[in-house]
Amino acid sequence: MTHSQLARELFESGYNCSQAVFCAFGDLTGLDTDQAARLSSSFGGGMGRLREVCGTVSAAFLVLGAVEGYADPKDPEAKKRHYERVREFAARFREKEGSIICRELLAKSAVEKKQIAPGGDPEARTAEYYRKRPCPALCALSAQILDEMLAEAKEEDR
Repeated sequence: MTHSQLARELFESGYNCSQAVFCAFGDLTGLDTDQAARLSSSFGGGMGRLREVCGTVSAAFLVLGAVEGYADPKDPEAKKRHYERVREFAARFREKEGSIICRELLAKSAVEKKQIAPGGDPEARTAEYYRKRPCPALCALSAQILDEMLAEAKEEDR
């Protein structure tokens, strides 16, 4: 199963968008599902349903940090390279979806305005929920873009 397929499957099994993407990359981050789910849990719904940065994008940034991130605060070049990678992911996602902002992504498929309002309790995961949300596809897309970027970086390192 690809990371993209797994991210979609995890979302459809009840994980939030951020958890679905981050947990799908456990093979690369070295985190088990419980650790990954806890670490990424705050970013679902555009950061706790604030509808800000899409949770799948936040998860992608977490994966990039875990796999390619820098740790030395005295290495400005590593920091620069990492931030370039973060911006590159955002640009690729934005190119395909038009935005990295949760409420804007939801508005594209919204039937009612209340679907994109910040806050509130998470909605029940029903067939209707999955039918009206772009989230499963966005989970798959973020994982796909990550895989492409990580493969390209591997090729460049050769």
